[in-house]
Amino acid sequence: MSIAPVLVTGAAGGFQGSTGFQVTRLLLEKNRPVRAFVHRLDERSDRLRALGAEVVEGDLRDFRSVTAAMGDIRRAYFAYPVQGGLLDAATAFAAAARLAGVEQVVNLSQWLQPGSEQPTPHQTRHWLVEQVFDWADVGAVHLDATVFYENLCTWASASLARDGVIALPWGPEDTAVPLVGALDVARVAAAVLTGPVLPGGAVVRLMAGGYTNKEIADLFSQVMGRPARYVEISDEQWAGAATALGVNAVAVEHLTHLWRFLRGVPPEYHAFYQTSDAFDSLSGQPPQSLSQFLREHGELFVPAAAR
Repeated sequence: MSIAPVLVTGAAGGFQGSTGFQVTRLLLEKNRPVRAFVHRLDERSDRLRALGAEVVEGDLRDFRSVTAAMGDIRRAYFAYPVQGGLLDAATAFAAAARLAGVEQVVNLSQWLQPGSEQPTPHQTRHWLVEQVFDWADVGAVHLDATVFYENLCTWASASLARDGVIALPWGPEDTAVPLVGALDVARVAAAVLTGPVLPGGAVVRLMAGGYTNKEIADLFSQVMGRPARYVEISDEQWAGAATALGVNAVAVEHLTHLWRFLRGVPPEYHAFYQTSDAFDSLSGQPPQSLSQFLREHGELFVPAAAR
């Protein structure tokens, strides 16, 4: 009897953590067939085919293309970039999954606060998405992840290359930021997608710990082999630089609100920034520390002339 493929969205990867690509790779390594849903056919989809995935092209906001991709699917991974269309895409996906009789949907969400009041407009949309999946009764498991290491590196790299500093609106040096690696999130997702069916509505909180701005700068200094210090900038300075880099308006709005929230958290709250138990219990291994991640990706911070 053939094994039903796992439907994976965001499989081509993108600008940030690319959990969809990592989930695809991990599932294929487990000899689990994957149907990779991509927005367009290009060299990234060719890479997926080379790994052994079945590739389908479509728009997650289009119910018909999602329904076509959902045929004979029992488990699915839903991830959507920080841009417009999240609610449309999630609603189409949830409805198609319900019609197909999917038994487990793993939904990549964000680290949300209890209740409907969230720090950012986009996180409010993620809260709504969790409700939609739960109402659809498709065995939704929500992965509530904190800020990705990859996001930190993206925002730090431009000012590091230009000025040798980490310029972010993250408050003073002693402000702590909760972080996690995309690969560790993907490992948990792959474990859920291949393991026993979990109860619908389950929320899995994923954090690898918290780091102060000074600790972050010190770790970058160690990896790069040259001094790097943290410099606080204003929301307006950061938003202007992000927009100039081509970051979309939804992402700029979301992150501006998120940075404001994180720097405003009372210092005593930092004690709750601890490594989640879910990594060991579900994926069977602890998450990477920020130090491990930076050392593994140290080439990203070596000056071009020294490469």
